[in-house]
Amino acid sequence: MTDRPGLNETHDAGARSWLESANRIDCDFPIQNLPFAVFRRGGTAEEFRGGIAIGDQIVDLGALAAREDFQVRGSAAPDDFDARAAAGIRAGARASLNSLMQMGPAAWSAVRRALFGALRAGSAMQGAIEACLVAQRDAQYSLPAQIGDYTDFYASIYHATAVGRMMRPDNPLLPNYQWIPVGYHGRSSSIGVSGQTFHRPQGQRLPPGAAHPMVGPSKRLDYELELGIFVGQGNPLGTAIPLAEAETHIFGLCLLNDWSARDLQAWEYQPLGPFLAKNFATTISPWIITLEALAPFRVPFARSETAPAPLAYLQSQANRDNGGIDIRLEALIQSAGMRERNEAPHRLSTTSFKHSFWTIAQLIAHHTVNGCNLRPGDLLGTGTQSGPTPGEAGSLLELSSGGTHPLKISQDECRTFLEDGDSVILRGWCEKPKAARIGFGTAQGHILPAIGP
Repeated sequence: MTDRPGLNETHDAGARSWLESANRIDCDFPIQNLPFAVFRRGGTAEEFRGGIAIGDQIVDLGALAAREDFQVRGSAAPDDFDARAAAGIRAGARASLNSLMQMGPAAWSAVRRALFGALRAGSAMQGAIEACLVAQRDAQYSLPAQIGDYTDFYASIYHATAVGRMMRPDNPLLPNYQWIPVGYHGRSSSIGVSGQTFHRPQGQRLPPGAAHPMVGPSKRLDYELELGIFVGQGNPLGTAIPLAEAETHIFGLCLLNDWSARDLQAWEYQPLGPFLAKNFATTISPWIITLEALAPFRVPFARSETAPAPLAYLQSQANRDNGGIDIRLEALIQSAGMRERNEAPHRLSTTSFKHSFWTIAQLIAHHTVNGCNLRPGDLLGTGTQSGPTPGEAGSLLELSSGGTHPLKISQDECRTFLEDGDSVILRGWCEKPKAARIGFGTAQGHILPAIGP
């Protein structure tokens, strides 16, 4: 694919940072990662600004951009940074990353490679960067971008089949599923960063055996284990993004939990799809992992021999050879009782994004094939990511077989769906031999009781 990030010095598994916390084996943010977020020091009225994670610290891009040698003649750069990296750092120092996203992959890579050099053991920039560090434990995060539009897809055939089988045992997949990346337009205003709390949604639902619907709190609240895709450079209205160029429009990936009220969804989804069942909350992780950082973990995009080949605009040899990414995903739950007893969260499931029926490039290409214009900061969700085995299901709807088989989550607690006081934590990471482990951090959300009767 055109300009797909390849391997370079930033992927050297042997590279070490002068910051020791970045060299731990279990570190999410080694020098080979360097993801972006927007933050400020918690408990302060500071302006939010961009930052890059390294070990247990954040490189404050606002502080870095304010250095005197970044201010000379406006576009000049210190000796250790080329002009493109310096311009990217200044753009990333703002209260959202939209300006940096708009600059394109060459600028994103320049920033990442410049910081890699500055953070590497032996760098002459160590003193300057040390003065720009903020501990992650002291940080408060904001949404990393102003999200203009949000689209959620349905890209796991294992999830689609499992859910479809509950409603249509003899015909779980609808005829279009294997031909078209199915999606719906969500609500960007209710997207929150990890740590988000929200009230149990209310809406219409049709209780089993009832003759007419009722309004009230959802009884079947669920999580969805997903990835989020942040758009970088957009495209003009009326112009499609070809598959070969799709990844140049992707700034990076994050974790995403598209909370779902399954009883509201079952009543409202026909004929136009999800509405109130989905628009009350979506939680993302604060850190955006660049495609360049994920380059060592690319895998072939494969389908079963019985699945039809994608239409021409959704297939290429490059996408078949290298379109997938092996991102391990994990969902955990911690109830109010578990917190009171100081019990660790209980793992619900693990899976991998390599099982996705559609690649991230295919989602972009299909989203724009009709001329739809994406903009910097737009967010796409992959849909619930489930794998081929029962333990790889990405939702309670699947894990509890539609609420018929409760899951034991602690000594004396079970769940079919989520209860008030529950917290759900999503985690993601990539690892393989001869590559540094890359982490996504966490996306955590907490459920409060419904407001009103």
